[in-house]
Amino acid sequence: MTQRVDEIDKRILYYLALDARNTATSDIADEMEVTPATIRNRIAQLEEQGILRGYLADIDYKSIDGYVTYHFRCTAPIPDRARLAQSALEISGVITVQELMAGSANLGITVVGADTNEINKIAGELSDLGLEIEDESVIEGEYHTPYNPFGPENVPKGPSLTDFMSLAGDAEVVEFTVSEGAEIADTTIEEAVDEELLADEMLVVGIERDGDVLTPKGETVIQTGDVVSLFSKAPLETDSLEVFGTQ
Repeated sequence: MTQRVDEIDKRILYYLALDARNTATSDIADEMEVTPATIRNRIAQLEEQGILRGYLADIDYKSIDGYVTYHFRCTAPIPDRARLAQSALEISGVITVQELMAGSANLGITVVGADTNEINKIAGELSDLGLEIEDESVIEGEYHTPYNPFGPENVPKGPSLTDFMSLAGDAEVVEFTVSEGAEIADTTIEEAVDEELLADEMLVVGIERDGDVLTPKGETVIQTGDVVSLFSKAPLETDSLEVFGTQ
């Protein structure tokens, strides 16, 4: 059953998604011009309605020596998908399960292990449940952001990262949307290189604009809203992407 939310509810959800630990009800109350008690009551209602389901810690497991995070794409029979999703959560090492509206590869399962032997053990237990593993990959990085339409209108929007892929060695490919007000917007690729907006190790390998895929050339102008694919010979630093959107 779906629930209706108003602007106060949306703002609560925005700030809790942004930083649940440090969000003060008084700050949201001041912004929305209501009392802190109103915000606390609204949070309780959102929890009771099942909209606000919990407060999850964002843990970087790969920063812990030896630990690795894997993502499995599995197929479950449609009638059994929900049951198997719950069963998968009971396996030690499984941290998230996503039900997908698809005939195949309809469960996304994220797992953590102290080493590859533990990952293989978890994979075996998933298979024992009756799940067919279609694909698996190491999660190199994961990024989170709150749903911007629920936030205040004056919140600056940074570059929207839409895809990330690590290649052999230290090379990476990232794909993101150029934000309004980005320093690099309305400049050609050649100008961006000359003005050192693009680092030497960065190469624009694709631009998608209004559904069309463009072949990047020196005279190609980068525009707000472009989905830009960047290749880098070395790992990209966050600072190197600031020119693609206000921070």
